[in-house]
Amino acid sequence: MHIREWPAAERPREKLLAHGAQALSDAELLAIFLGSGLRGRDAVGTARELLAVHGPLRALLDRPAEALARLPGLGPARACALAAALELGNRHLAGALERGDALGDPAAAGRYFAQRLRHQRQEVFAALFLDTRHRAIAFEEMFRGTLDGAEVHPREVVRRALAHNAAALIVGHNHPSGHPEPSAADRALTACLKQALALVDVRLLDHFLIADGPPVSLAARGWV
Repeated sequence: MHIREWPAAERPREKLLAHGAQALSDAELLAIFLGSGLRGRDAVGTARELLAVHGPLRALLDRPAEALARLPGLGPARACALAAALELGNRHLAGALERGDALGDPAAAGRYFAQRLRHQRQEVFAALFLDTRHRAIAFEEMFRGTLDGAEVHPREVVRRALAHNAAALIVGHNHPSGHPEPSAADRALTACLKQALALVDVRLLDHFLIADGPPVSLAARGWV
């Protein structure tokens, strides 16, 4: 049965318009990009096969566009559309921070760090520098490490904060292993950064840990 013959409430596009994109499954969202299926399958069936063989969704979309283009059911045009959609999401989040929304909606900062760091295959420590009104000045990937660690130098973080004339900053790093819980080393680093920045009158507002699942805010746990 073609998707056009499905009940209206079950068709991905109609479902999105009626209930919002968040109501769709991963396969349904992907099916909207595909438009049509392969080998007698509808778009949703093809999307499910792609996710089953090449997924989950994060692993699928972490591929560069040229790798996506080689997968059955995608091809160059659809791969470019997916890559462009991801970049639109990145720029939307960046635009929200540039408007000063980082602290009006703390979750926006966490989502931005997730977009910038989740795809990294090694541990990366980054900082978002803010002015006195908590508007974004700059985002920098400051330290890179291995699969399970990156050496962070608080003195360099302080130096960059002063160079940007920042009044505050938010930091974050990823766990490529996917394990979401902050380690004792993560908590110790946060305390060290907060103390070092306080000496130059710069506030550390949060430290996000990016792994599988939602970003973990150390401030929300009372550790900043």
